[in-house]
Amino acid sequence: MLLRAFNPSPWTGPTGNNTYLLDGAIPTLIDAGVGHPDHLAAIAEALGGRPLAQVLITHGHVDHVSGVPALMTRWPGLRVRSLDASTSAGEDQLSDGQYVHAGDTVVRVLATPGHAPDHASFVTGDDVYTGDLIRMGGTIVIAASRGGDLRAYLDSLRRVRALGAKRLLPGHGPAIDDPDDAIATYLAHRESRERQVLEALGTGKQTTEALALQIYKGLDPALAAAATDTILAHLVKLEEEGRVARDRDEWART
Repeated sequence: MLLRAFNPSPWTGPTGNNTYLLDGAIPTLIDAGVGHPDHLAAIAEALGGRPLAQVLITHGHVDHVSGVPALMTRWPGLRVRSLDASTSAGEDQLSDGQYVHAGDTVVRVLATPGHAPDHASFVTGDDVYTGDLIRMGGTIVIAASRGGDLRAYLDSLRRVRALGAKRLLPGHGPAIDDPDDAIATYLAHRESRERQVLEALGTGKQTTEALALQIYKGLDPALAAAATDTILAHLVKLEEEGRVARDRDEWART
């Protein structure tokens, strides 16, 4: 069951964060939201007076975990679990490939780093809860200054594609009913962005900020820093491949 977190913004999209309730013997919420009272009320209503037992965190970014304290206050004894225990109130640390009982089913933990080092997806049947790996109608920020890793991100997309899932349930926006097509589009977009970075570099030197201004035209100013950080992620990947080089704050093709 999809339950909105009531936090729309330029960052989170017009509908804000998605959280998902897996009801059953072990009522489980995927992602914690931000602690909005209406979100907690919706969870309580869906549970019909039964306690929430468990929260599975896709990653430690604030819009996915800042609701943990409010959830734990509302449901004492709540078990909070993630790949990085430090992002989940110091509780259980999950591991890649681990199976976890949730609701009336079992989910498999799939490490999908790139957007964040601790990013996980959760696989159940033909569905994958993908957090901030992918979304409809937009792209994902790979914030190199905050641990984002473009090479790892692309590998994570390919790992999810190899599952052959029928539906992806992202942390923002609507469900994705054609995972193969959506992931292929994402991979093609990153290849296109990489070409844009190399073309913008031309034969001279450029700063990351100057490249972002050339490539992201008409961008909401609130997202300018994120765009610059994503360009940095592309440059770091190209540097690792020996295709660009850095000289202090400037980059050039090799």
